[in-house]
Amino acid sequence: MNIKNKNIKIMSEEKVSKALLKLGVPIIVGMLITAFNSVVDAMFVGGLGTSQMAAVSVTFPITQLITSVGLIFGCGAAPYISRLLGEKNFNKANKTASIALFNSLFWGVITIILTLVFLDKILILFGATNTMLPYAREFSTIFILGSILNIVNVTMSNIASAEGSTKISMTAMIISAVLNIILEPIFIYTFLLGIRGAAIATVVAQSITTILYIWYVLSNKSITKISFKHISFDKVIYSQMMKVGIINFIFMLLSSTAMGLINASASHYGDYAVAAMGIVTRIITFVSYGVFGYSKGFQAMVGYNYGAKNYRRFKETISESLKMTTGFCVMATAILIIFSKSIISIFSNDANVINIGSSALRANSIMFIFFGFQSIYTTLFVAVGKMKEAAILSITRQGIFFIPTIFILPIIIGLNGIIFTQGIADLLTLILTVTLVNKLKKDSTIFIGKIDDTNEEKTSLKLDGNIKINNVYVK
Repeated sequence: MNIKNKNIKIMSEEKVSKALLKLGVPIIVGMLITAFNSVVDAMFVGGLGTSQMAAVSVTFPITQLITSVGLIFGCGAAPYISRLLGEKNFNKANKTASIALFNSLFWGVITIILTLVFLDKILILFGATNTMLPYAREFSTIFILGSILNIVNVTMSNIASAEGSTKISMTAMIISAVLNIILEPIFIYTFLLGIRGAAIATVVAQSITTILYIWYVLSNKSITKISFKHISFDKVIYSQMMKVGIINFIFMLLSSTAMGLINASASHYGDYAVAAMGIVTRIITFVSYGVFGYSKGFQAMVGYNYGAKNYRRFKETISESLKMTTGFCVMATAILIIFSKSIISIFSNDANVINIGSSALRANSIMFIFFGFQSIYTTLFVAVGKMKEAAILSITRQGIFFIPTIFILPIIIGLNGIIFTQGIADLLTLILTVTLVNKLKKDSTIFIGKIDDTNEEKTSLKLDGNIKINNVYVK
């Protein structure tokens, strides 16, 4: 059986729990390793000094924002590609993948140029002080130039995940991460390049991932065929891609803004406060990527079965995913709270950094227990085309709830206000998620009804404003 048929068989026939692991684990491993690259940057740069550590913290949200260009088109195309493959519409899936990749390249170059033109102003806006600005400029210039590779990688990772080819992403990310870990100390300390060495090592490692994705496409292993001949203006494709992609971009924009606001607020307390909050951001991002990686596999499978009208499997996929992600989040929360001080000490021996960082890590970890629940349902809303709910959840956690809190709370309780802001935003987001999920279950009989295998034509179910789900019998 070739890889294309194997991936489709996994999504359509494999035992649900086993299929989710086959699809999700490779992406989880790959995304955790990608996040670990950021952690490694912090660990090695931390040895250069607190200001250098703070400089990397300031740069992190900027590079995340640039990479989000790949999310617009990669994440935007992925659920639509999964549905098209479920419908056996391979020609349109090819067009969607091709349009996504070439748009990522074009708009990525534009974004990089604009960022470099206004780099100093952006760094200051994101919290760079006079002492850390030279280091931030030195690191970010190289890193931003190499971001075009990461944009391509993010786009291709989503396309591969959409067709169930998750192992290629894992393999590419593992090789990249191992190379980065080897090169960072060599460039930083052996070649005496300092903070520039960290950026160069990361860009070199990212280039390996890009080369592997090019091989994946050219070797005819992908289900979708990416080619210039597939590129044309297709209103339906752009509409499907943008309504999902813009939501992901807004989410990343707000996440980057939130990191920038934390850095800017923390900068009033010194470079050590910025360094501490930057370390916490990387750690929380690292564990979050475990859930995000699983969600990619979940999205491919739930989207495929939605497109194939296999609603029993669709519902079981949701149930199994909630169990798996919640278990992971409970375990991660316990580890982060119990060992918070030891974890922060890995990155810095500055007492101020350790004290602030450990307190912030505990505060940010409390609500992480519910992160799997939030991520699975946000992904589900996207997969079934309920974009209004997905958009609401995307703009609240790091936007509507976070931004007013970060402005108000530090005025009232000082540094503790910065430390507790994310936890409060997460609590409010959880309440909103529960409300939207209850509404979905109440309105959508697929969640409360019973599928009758003996008579699949008895009724139809309207799950969203555009698509009717057939073959569902509700008692």
